Amino acid sequence: MTDPPRTLAPRRSAADRYKWTALTNTTAAVFMSALDGSIVLIALPAIFRGVHLDPLAPGNIAYLLWMIMGYRLVQAVLVVTVGRLGDMYGRVRIYNSGFAVFTVASILLSFDPFDGGHGAMWLIGWRLVQAVGGSMLTANSAAILTDAFPKEQRGFALGINQVAGLGGMFIGLVAGGLLSTWDWRAVFWVNVPVGVFFTLWAYRTLRETGKRGGGRIDWWGNITFAVGLSAVLIAVTFGLQPYGGRTMGWTNPLVDGLIAGGLVLLAAFVAIENRVSAPMIQLGLFRLRAFTFGNLAGLAISIGRGGMQFVLIIWLQGIWLPLHGYDYSDTPLWAGIFMLPLTAGFLAAGPVSGYLSDRLGSRGLATGGAVLFGASFLGLMLLPIDFSYWVFAVLIALNGIASGMFASPNSSSIMGSVPTHLRGVASGMRATFQNSGTAVSIGVFFSLMIAGLAGSLPHTLTSGLQQQGVPAHVAAQVGGLPPVSSLFAAQLGVNPIQHLLQPSGALAHLTAAQQQALTGREFFPTLIAGPFHSGLVVVFAFGAALAFLAAIASLLRGANSARPAGAAEPATGREASTTAATPALGGSHDEETTSRRTAP
Repeated sequence: MTDPPRTLAPRRSAADRYKWTALTNTTAAVFMSALDGSIVLIALPAIFRGVHLDPLAPGNIAYLLWMIMGYRLVQAVLVVTVGRLGDMYGRVRIYNSGFAVFTVASILLSFDPFDGGHGAMWLIGWRLVQAVGGSMLTANSAAILTDAFPKEQRGFALGINQVAGLGGMFIGLVAGGLLSTWDWRAVFWVNVPVGVFFTLWAYRTLRETGKRGGGRIDWWGNITFAVGLSAVLIAVTFGLQPYGGRTMGWTNPLVDGLIAGGLVLLAAFVAIENRVSAPMIQLGLFRLRAFTFGNLAGLAISIGRGGMQFVLIIWLQGIWLPLHGYDYSDTPLWAGIFMLPLTAGFLAAGPVSGYLSDRLGSRGLATGGAVLFGASFLGLMLLPIDFSYWVFAVLIALNGIASGMFASPNSSSIMGSVPTHLRGVASGMRATFQNSGTAVSIGVFFSLMIAGLAGSLPHTLTSGLQQQGVPAHVAAQVGGLPPVSSLFAAQLGVNPIQHLLQPSGALAHLTAAQQQALTGREFFPTLIAGPFHSGLVVVFAFGAALAFLAAIASLLRGANSARPAGAAEPATGREASTTAATPALGGSHDEETTSRRTAP
């Protein structure tokens, strides 16, 4: 008589080995993709020195903004499309191709043959290609894991994957500083050996385990979505640049036209998706409460988190570190180091919350994380401009813990609520909300900060320079420069006053004592502290409001519930209106609680 366990054990063993292989490979992929989204932030000074370009010179600030924003823009636009392609033609196939594209682009980035503006354009162009590969990785990694892992372990697996992605954003801040002190090309070299190894390993070991939907490409949907979202995000980038003597470009007709045109195209996209037989996205997924409110909560948290990194970096580099004896040239590296509690908090909380969400459900953990996230913003808002570091470290650690508490359960809830054959597009939609939130966040937070500075910084800067002997017309000219120049100068590790006065040659006509006072570590931080703190209060209050809105959305995802074993998956789109599954679409389908309901 044949013993059944003997025939089942090898299958179970093979499935167990495969799921850990999939987790290891996809975790490395999303980590690399996210790392490259942030690694250049700290490495920007070394990168622009390497191509012999002053990004703060008139007309060059666009290079700086596109180095920061371009990568996020492409990822936000493409992840839904490549997720849909994964559902149609195989998630592993699209994923593997993404690894190859990402690795090739990393190699070409490190061999920039040009200098000046052409060198910057080479880097921006290949960063956009690199983002295409990154989109193919991130859009399909969650779907691959959801296919590979049983539902009682899915929260843990997706939690690890989500932690790797967001952890890459935080670790990139430190890695960029460390690698750029050796060579600016090293920030791109670091991807090459990892990319080559995991590309080959992915081609050898990953296999299709989910359903493929087939079908055809929704060309009009893809075009209207890509062009519409690109127009809005490009408008955000141009809106941060000065225009017509104003500190920002939000009154620029081009910006207004891009926003209006983009919104019209996105509205057309929704109309198209409701009519075509093979839509790019399944709008019916928004009938699922867990999917809809999970994505809305994720968008709010993403907007709060993305811009916060920039504000904290500028706070450290432009004010706190110089006041505590650090040279401006050293501040990019030390800013990354002093941000480590944020990274540590996130990396500690993410896997644990993913593990707990499999047993306790997603809603409570995600909601608690959003509330704690908002509370950390309120704490940062109450800090003095020259804070005690240990209080700052505790607050940013709590912020990281809150992000980890929220990210893993929220991702698990979203992916567990959708039908198997739509997991690729659902993963892409989730990533679009996250990446769009990060890109919009940069524009929103910088706009709030610049608006706060614009009211008082010109007068403060002008009078402070005049008191140190700078001629009135030069002081007025410098004081009238857009605040974005001062902010980016501080972020790039450049002495802001020295940089702003250099074109006029005014420093050469001052006494040695006046020169030392103006270019010392204390003059600019002391001068900007008051206006900057006013901007911080507005920015952090906005971040707290977003976090509490995310908590409300998280609560509205519905009670923790799971479909009974063997129950049909929810219908979407036109199916939802013609099947008996329609009532189920109003509730939550939080599969991650299945294990605690069915465990012996």
